[in-house]
Amino acid sequence: MEHNTLSDNHLMLQVKEGRTSCLGLLFERHHKPLYAFFYRLTQDSDLSEDLTQTVFYRILKYKHTFMGKGAFTAWMFHMARNILADHWRKHKREGQRDDLAKIEDTAESSYGPVTDREEEVSLLQKALKKMSLEKQELLELSKFQGLKYKEIADMTNSTENNVRVKVFRAIQELKTIYAQLDEEVKHD
Repeated sequence: MEHNTLSDNHLMLQVKEGRTSCLGLLFERHHKPLYAFFYRLTQDSDLSEDLTQTVFYRILKYKHTFMGKGAFTAWMFHMARNILADHWRKHKREGQRDDLAKIEDTAESSYGPVTDREEEVSLLQKALKKMSLEKQELLELSKFQGLKYKEIADMTNSTENNVRVKVFRAIQELKTIYAQLDEEVKHD
């Protein structure tokens, strides 16, 4: 069977059995979504790349813990989530977040006019940053990475219904914050 047609779970089970070459295909399939996950939450390209590499290092290191019962992507994003949490604990993310906001404000005033679409994306990013990290992560996993509520529930030691409610509330909060920011922009 050709490697490109194998499921992620099958490839990971191959890695677990010592066929580490299969990790390369998993990397090809999941590098971009993992990078996007980290970038949306950190807004730091180099850090996102480092964290992505760390995930694949840990996949190899902890391959024995993969049981193949759930989706590989859920297991991988659970690992990514833990790696990001470790990073934030080590680097006191709240202080960095303030610095990031200052840098962004400076950068925005340095450039010329933006299109409506760019402005919408910028407002959406600002609205997301005003939300709690838990809500940002829920939206990232469910809406941007496409994980199922069941997979997120398994990752967060929660129930599927609880995740569904939290995602719904996060979306409602995002809409409210976005509308407020949009009004502020219109009045400026």
